[in-house]
Amino acid sequence: MKILIIRFSSIGDVVLTTPVIRCLKQQLNAEIHYLTKPNFATILNTNPFIDQLHILDKSLIAKAKELQSENFDFVIDLHNNIRTLIFKKTLGVESYSFPKLNFEKWLLVNFKTNKMPNIHIVDRYFKPAEKIGIANDNKGLDYFLPIDFSFNYPLDLDQPFIAWAIGAQHFTKRFPVHKIIEICNKINLPIYLLGGKEDTTNGDEIAKQTNGNVTNLCGKLSLHQSAYVVKNSSLLITNDTGLMHIGAAFQKRIISLWGNTTPLLGMNPYYGNNDVKQAMFENKNISCRPCSKIGFHSCPKKHFKCMEDLNVQSIEEEIRLMIGGI
Repeated sequence: MKILIIRFSSIGDVVLTTPVIRCLKQQLNAEIHYLTKPNFATILNTNPFIDQLHILDKSLIAKAKELQSENFDFVIDLHNNIRTLIFKKTLGVESYSFPKLNFEKWLLVNFKTNKMPNIHIVDRYFKPAEKIGIANDNKGLDYFLPIDFSFNYPLDLDQPFIAWAIGAQHFTKRFPVHKIIEICNKINLPIYLLGGKEDTTNGDEIAKQTNGNVTNLCGKLSLHQSAYVVKNSSLLITNDTGLMHIGAAFQKRIISLWGNTTPLLGMNPYYGNNDVKQAMFENKNISCRPCSKIGFHSCPKKHFKCMEDLNVQSIEEEIRLMIGGI
């Protein structure tokens, strides 16, 4: 049996599809193909459960015509939008799609009416796979570093340390810099800041105003290198972003900080049946949250209380509980 999985983006969403990849391969012994955008190939080209990775490097119709010769038995669509519909119609193969619940998300964001099912998005990703007899093995997420991976950045990763992912694609998902500084100044362990090039300035500011225990790695590491830092950390502190899900794939203890988005959307850290300590901090006392299922470049209400009102002392106490005994 030959199966094509589709998920075009993004980092976190692609990582969240990995249990489906694993279970399709192990339970059906099928030939697994996966189609994604070029930016996300790095996450998947090391996955041993994928037999062939396809890159969306041309138009949807052209790519679908190119892949018709593969003669897939099924398509498992884990993106489920107008683009994948165009692709699937052109490909002409029987397909199953995960329930995207756009109407339920719209109700939650616009009217604060929660009709979302109380299940993680990983379990929703399994819905189309269930139609061909696949069940979630509840072993959690996967993230595979390259076999020949070597970390040559000058860091001491053998000592206990905290990894802090300070970035996020949207401003309203980023924990404020001044609050990060306040917390870092009360923690004795080394703290390594992770993020993209766009987070470099904030990382420099945090390192400058803290007590020497903070190293800014934003913009300096590849995704695999950042994942390796997370893998070796004692604790990951993170916004609602891709590194949060990579941390969960490594079964790391996680403190997640939620701004305008909400775990009610089913995107919180996922460990399967593994018992891993985690804590989620979110402001449940304001009526404007969630204001988006993704995020904004600035707070629509101009106050950013979803993040600004998160209690620093409570977060500090949780950090100490998580790293107790270290």
